[in-house]
Amino acid sequence: MLLKSILLIVCGLLLQSCGSYHYQSGIPKKVKGYQLVWNDEFNIDGKPDPENWTYESGFVRNNELQWYQTDNAVCKDGHLVISANKVHRANPNYIEGSDSWKTNRAFVEYTSSCIITRGLQEWENEGYYEIKAKVDTSSGSWPAIWLLGTYGGWPDNGEIDIMEFYRIDEKPHILANAAWGTDKKWVAAWDSAKIPLAHFTQKDPKWTEKFHIWAMEWNSTEIKIYLDDELLNEIDLTETVNTDGRNPFVNKQKFYLLLNLAIGALGGEPDVDSFPLKYEVDYVRVYK
Repeated sequence: MLLKSILLIVCGLLLQSCGSYHYQSGIPKKVKGYQLVWNDEFNIDGKPDPENWTYESGFVRNNELQWYQTDNAVCKDGHLVISANKVHRANPNYIEGSDSWKTNRAFVEYTSSCIITRGLQEWENEGYYEIKAKVDTSSGSWPAIWLLGTYGGWPDNGEIDIMEFYRIDEKPHILANAAWGTDKKWVAAWDSAKIPLAHFTQKDPKWTEKFHIWAMEWNSTEIKIYLDDELLNEIDLTETVNTDGRNPFVNKQKFYLLLNLAIGALGGEPDVDSFPLKYEVDYVRVYK
């Protein structure tokens, strides 16, 4: 057993030193022109690394159905697994007659997790980001890989959606977006690519059963978002200027990463028989 372990370590080091592009034993690939500055391979079973991740809690945004909590994010067998569960329990923040969607629901019907790197791992704009993940495409599912700027409120701080999956006119789509501020509070300008899921499943009928690689190349003039090396969206950063003249994607502010599985809203009506839903992430890697 000891000899086998030593051989595996030596082989892994050899692959790394040769610049191998194979995903072996959680060894990040080399990317020409970039240096790895942070990664999480989710190789230790249990809760996500507290040096990298914290959690959102409760009902958070978009009138979504899920209650975010820590219990639904677990690392197992080299993957982060975010599960969405069907439940029925009292909403601890319930206020009878409240006008807020966060407090006028008497019950929590779904739970899930949103893990974020804010305050722990943040990066100035520009770089190469790569995430390997498998999404649950059941009705009601709304998983995402996204970044938010740390300066100011949304959307003036800037948002990048490396991946979203949800339904448009009841048809499932993969999206790649960026958002920035307008002259109206809480109203964003968007550069969005919306690709029907059928575009991918027609080429591979087993697409939904597999892990896929989302990547983002970000420089001073553009953001390019890819899925399995296919360019989904090319965002011109000369156009992403807030009405106050600030451009969140070219100023030297920091961004943090969010991984979440929302339920309902744009995800569509949940298919109760499909629960629990599972959103799995193999790794996250950031290069500068």
